[in-house]
Amino acid sequence: MYGATPQAYDRAITVFSPDGRLFQVEYAKEAVKRGATAIGICSKDAVVFVASKTIHSKLIVPDSLKKIFEADEHIAVTASGLIADARRLVENARIEAQRYRISYSEAPPVETIARSVCDLMQVYTQYGGIRPFGVSMLIGGFDDKPRLFEAEPSGAMTAYYADSIGSSKKEVDDILEKRYRENMETEDAIRLGIDALKKTQEEKLTPEGLEISYIPMSTRKYTVLTDKEIAKILK
Repeated sequence: MYGATPQAYDRAITVFSPDGRLFQVEYAKEAVKRGATAIGICSKDAVVFVASKTIHSKLIVPDSLKKIFEADEHIAVTASGLIADARRLVENARIEAQRYRISYSEAPPVETIARSVCDLMQVYTQYGGIRPFGVSMLIGGFDDKPRLFEAEPSGAMTAYYADSIGSSKKEVDDILEKRYRENMETEDAIRLGIDALKKTQEEKLTPEGLEISYIPMSTRKYTVLTDKEIAKILK
Protein backbone atom coordinates (compact mmCIF):
# COMPACT_ATOMS: atom_id res chain seq x y z
CA MET A 1 0.00 0.00 0.00
CA TYR A 2 3.08 2.25 -0.27
CA GLY A 3 2.12 5.51 -1.90
CA ALA A 4 -1.57 4.65 -1.80
CA THR A 5 -4.16 7.42 -1.81
CA PRO A 6 -6.50 7.91 1.19
CA GLN A 7 -9.35 6.41 -0.88
CA ALA A 8 -7.46 3.11 -1.05
CA TYR A 9 -7.83 2.64 2.70
CA ASP A 10 -11.61 3.08 2.41
CA ARG A 11 -12.06 -0.02 0.32
CA ALA A 12 -10.92 -2.65 2.82
CA ILE A 13 -12.03 -2.91 6.43
CA THR A 14 -8.85 -4.78 7.36
CA VAL A 15 -6.38 -2.09 6.20
CA PHE A 16 -5.18 0.60 8.60
CA SER A 17 -4.38 4.04 7.24
CA PRO A 18 -0.84 5.34 7.90
CA ASP A 19 -2.10 7.27 10.93
CA GLY A 20 -3.70 4.15 12.45
CA ARG A 21 -7.34 4.65 11.48
CA LEU A 22 -9.95 2.23 10.15
CA PHE A 23 -12.07 4.42 7.92
CA GLN A 24 -14.96 1.96 7.62
CA VAL A 25 -15.36 1.94 11.41
CA GLU A 26 -15.37 5.73 11.44
CA TYR A 27 -18.01 5.77 8.71
CA ALA A 28 -20.12 3.41 10.84
CA LYS A 29 -19.91 5.95 13.67
CA GLU A 30 -21.20 8.60 11.28
CA ALA A 31 -24.23 6.39 10.59
CA VAL A 32 -24.91 6.41 14.34
CA LYS A 33 -24.88 10.22 14.38
CA ARG A 34 -27.74 10.22 11.87
CA GLY A 35 -29.97 8.13 14.14
CA ALA A 36 -32.61 9.37 16.56
CA THR A 37 -31.34 10.09 20.07
CA ALA A 38 -31.60 7.49 22.82
CA ILE A 39 -30.71 7.94 26.50
CA GLY A 40 -29.86 5.58 29.35
CA ILE A 41 -29.76 6.67 33.00
CA CYS A 42 -28.95 4.78 36.21
CA SER A 43 -31.12 6.07 39.03
CA LYS A 44 -30.90 5.06 42.68
CA ASP A 45 -33.13 2.03 42.20
CA ALA A 46 -33.59 1.49 38.45
CA VAL A 47 -32.12 1.74 34.98
CA VAL A 48 -34.13 4.05 32.72
CA PHE A 49 -34.23 4.22 28.92
CA VAL A 50 -35.74 7.13 26.97
CA ALA A 51 -35.63 6.99 23.16
CA SER A 52 -37.07 9.21 20.46
CA LYS A 53 -38.54 7.74 17.29
CA THR A 54 -38.49 9.38 13.86
CA ILE A 55 -42.02 9.17 12.47
CA HIS A 56 -41.76 10.72 9.01
CA SER A 57 -45.25 9.84 7.79
CA LYS A 58 -48.77 9.83 9.21
CA LEU A 59 -49.23 6.43 7.57
CA ILE A 60 -46.66 4.75 9.82
CA VAL A 61 -47.90 2.67 12.76
CA PRO A 62 -45.84 4.12 15.67
CA ASP A 63 -45.71 0.82 17.58
CA SER A 64 -43.90 -0.79 14.64
CA LEU A 65 -40.88 1.46 15.22
CA LYS A 66 -38.99 -0.19 18.10
CA LYS A 67 -36.05 1.58 19.72
CA ILE A 68 -35.86 -0.28 23.04
CA PHE A 69 -35.58 -4.07 23.17
CA GLU A 70 -35.77 -6.65 25.93
CA ALA A 71 -32.65 -8.84 25.96
CA ASP A 72 -33.56 -10.68 29.16
CA GLU A 73 -36.16 -10.02 31.82
CA HIS A 74 -33.65 -7.81 33.70
CA ILE A 75 -31.69 -6.44 30.71
CA ALA A 76 -32.77 -3.95 28.04
CA VAL A 77 -31.09 -2.47 24.99
CA THR A 78 -31.67 0.75 23.08
CA ALA A 79 -29.95 1.66 19.84
CA SER A 80 -29.23 4.47 17.41
CA GLY A 81 -28.13 4.14 13.80
CA LEU A 82 -29.14 1.23 11.58
CA ILE A 83 -31.89 -0.41 13.65
CA ALA A 84 -31.82 -3.49 11.40
CA ASP A 85 -28.23 -4.03 12.58
CA ALA A 86 -29.40 -3.52 16.17
CA ARG A 87 -32.00 -6.28 15.84
CA ARG A 88 -29.26 -8.72 14.82
CA LEU A 89 -27.18 -7.78 17.87
CA VAL A 90 -30.19 -7.95 20.20
CA GLU A 91 -30.90 -11.46 18.95
CA ASN A 92 -27.31 -12.39 19.82
CA ALA A 93 -27.75 -10.89 23.29
CA ARG A 94 -30.92 -12.92 23.86
CA ILE A 95 -29.21 -16.15 22.83
CA GLU A 96 -26.24 -15.46 25.10
CA ALA A 97 -28.61 -14.71 28.01
CA GLN A 98 -30.39 -18.03 27.53
CA ARG A 99 -27.10 -19.92 27.24
CA TYR A 100 -25.96 -18.41 30.52
CA ARG A 101 -29.21 -19.37 32.27
CA ILE A 102 -28.98 -22.94 30.99
CA SER A 103 -25.29 -23.26 31.95
CA TYR A 104 -25.40 -21.64 35.39
CA SER A 105 -29.09 -21.74 36.42
CA GLU A 106 -29.08 -18.03 37.24
CA ALA A 107 -29.65 -14.69 35.57
CA PRO A 108 -26.70 -13.47 33.47
CA PRO A 109 -24.78 -10.38 34.65
CA VAL A 110 -25.41 -7.28 32.55
CA GLU A 111 -21.70 -6.88 31.84
CA THR A 112 -21.47 -10.44 30.48
CA ILE A 113 -24.22 -9.78 27.93
CA ALA A 114 -22.79 -6.37 27.01
CA ARG A 115 -19.37 -7.92 26.49
CA SER A 116 -20.77 -10.64 24.22
CA VAL A 117 -22.40 -7.98 22.02
CA CYS A 118 -19.18 -5.95 21.87
CA ASP A 119 -17.16 -9.06 21.01
CA LEU A 120 -19.41 -9.71 18.00
CA MET A 121 -19.18 -6.07 16.91
CA GLN A 122 -15.38 -6.20 17.15
CA VAL A 123 -15.20 -9.34 14.97
CA TYR A 124 -16.94 -7.41 12.19
CA THR A 125 -14.09 -4.89 12.10
CA GLN A 126 -11.27 -7.32 11.25
CA TYR A 127 -12.38 -9.56 8.38
CA GLY A 128 -12.72 -8.82 4.68
CA GLY A 129 -16.04 -9.21 2.92
CA ILE A 130 -18.09 -7.89 5.86
CA ARG A 131 -18.78 -4.40 7.20
CA PRO A 132 -18.94 -3.01 10.74
CA PHE A 133 -22.33 -2.75 12.42
CA GLY A 134 -23.64 0.79 11.79
CA VAL A 135 -25.17 1.14 15.22
CA SER A 136 -24.31 2.11 18.79
CA MET A 137 -26.18 0.54 21.68
CA LEU A 138 -26.89 1.25 25.33
CA ILE A 139 -27.15 -2.01 27.26
CA GLY A 140 -28.48 -1.74 30.80
CA GLY A 141 -30.04 -3.76 33.56
CA PHE A 142 -30.11 -4.51 37.25
CA ASP A 143 -27.72 -6.95 38.92
CA ASP A 144 -26.84 -6.08 42.50
CA LYS A 145 -27.00 -2.46 41.31
CA PRO A 146 -27.99 -0.55 38.15
CA ARG A 147 -25.55 -1.12 35.28
CA LEU A 148 -25.28 0.71 31.95
CA PHE A 149 -22.83 0.11 29.09
CA GLU A 150 -22.33 1.71 25.68
CA ALA A 151 -21.30 -0.52 22.76
CA GLU A 152 -19.71 1.32 19.83
CA PRO A 153 -19.33 0.10 16.21
CA SER A 154 -15.64 -0.64 16.91
CA GLY A 155 -16.66 -3.08 19.65
CA ALA A 156 -15.47 -0.77 22.44
CA MET A 157 -17.43 -1.11 25.68
CA THR A 158 -17.66 1.64 28.30
CA ALA A 159 -19.65 1.75 31.54
CA TYR A 160 -21.67 4.88 32.34
CA TYR A 161 -23.95 6.28 35.03
CA ALA A 162 -25.83 8.13 32.29
CA ASP A 163 -25.19 8.29 28.55
CA SER A 164 -26.76 9.05 25.19
CA ILE A 165 -26.30 7.98 21.58
CA GLY A 166 -27.53 9.39 18.30
CA SER A 167 -27.77 12.72 16.53
CA SER A 168 -27.87 14.95 19.63
CA LYS A 169 -25.35 13.05 21.74
CA LYS A 170 -23.07 16.00 22.51
CA GLU A 171 -25.89 18.32 23.58
CA VAL A 172 -27.67 15.65 25.62
CA ASP A 173 -24.46 14.55 27.34
CA ASP A 174 -23.83 18.16 28.39
CA ILE A 175 -27.27 18.26 30.03
CA LEU A 176 -26.75 14.89 31.74
CA GLU A 177 -23.37 15.96 33.13
CA LYS A 178 -24.91 19.07 34.69
CA ARG A 179 -28.08 17.51 36.12
CA TYR A 180 -27.36 13.84 36.83
CA ARG A 181 -27.20 12.67 40.46
CA GLU A 182 -26.53 9.10 41.59
CA ASN A 183 -29.25 9.22 44.26
CA MET A 184 -32.03 10.47 41.95
CA GLU A 185 -35.38 8.66 41.94
CA THR A 186 -36.64 6.73 38.93
CA GLU A 187 -39.28 9.36 38.08
CA ASP A 188 -36.63 12.08 38.21
CA ALA A 189 -34.42 10.08 35.83
CA ILE A 190 -37.31 9.70 33.38
CA ARG A 191 -38.03 13.44 33.53
CA LEU A 192 -34.34 14.21 33.03
CA GLY A 193 -34.28 12.07 29.89
CA ILE A 194 -37.41 13.74 28.52
CA ASP A 195 -36.12 17.24 29.35
CA ALA A 196 -32.84 16.48 27.59
CA LEU A 197 -34.73 15.44 24.46
CA LYS A 198 -37.03 18.47 24.65
CA LYS A 199 -34.08 20.85 24.69
CA THR A 200 -32.27 19.16 21.81
CA GLN A 201 -35.09 18.14 19.46
CA GLU A 202 -36.58 20.57 16.96
CA GLU A 203 -39.96 18.84 16.82
CA LYS A 204 -42.40 18.73 19.73
CA LEU A 205 -42.28 15.52 21.74
CA THR A 206 -45.37 13.32 21.57
CA PRO A 207 -46.24 10.01 23.28
CA GLU A 208 -46.18 8.29 19.87
CA GLY A 209 -42.69 9.63 19.16
CA LEU A 210 -41.23 8.50 22.49
CA GLU A 211 -40.38 5.11 23.92
CA ILE A 212 -39.67 4.81 27.64
CA SER A 213 -38.86 1.74 29.69
CA TYR A 214 -37.10 0.94 32.95
CA ILE A 215 -35.91 -1.97 35.07
CA PRO A 216 -36.64 -1.36 38.77
CA MET A 217 -34.79 -2.83 41.73
CA SER A 218 -38.05 -4.06 43.25
CA THR A 219 -38.91 -6.55 40.49
CA ARG A 220 -35.79 -6.55 38.26
CA LYS A 221 -38.14 -7.00 35.32
CA TYR A 222 -38.29 -5.03 32.08
CA THR A 223 -41.18 -2.55 32.26
CA VAL A 224 -42.56 -0.40 29.43
CA LEU A 225 -44.55 2.82 29.88
CA THR A 226 -47.76 3.10 27.88
CA ASP A 227 -48.62 6.08 25.68
CA LYS A 228 -51.06 7.28 28.38
CA GLU A 229 -48.37 7.18 31.04
CA ILE A 230 -45.92 9.02 28.76
CA ALA A 231 -48.56 11.64 27.93
CA LYS A 232 -49.12 12.24 31.64
CA ILE A 233 -45.40 12.82 32.20
CA LEU A 234 -45.17 15.16 29.20
CA LYS A 235 -47.86 17.37 30.72
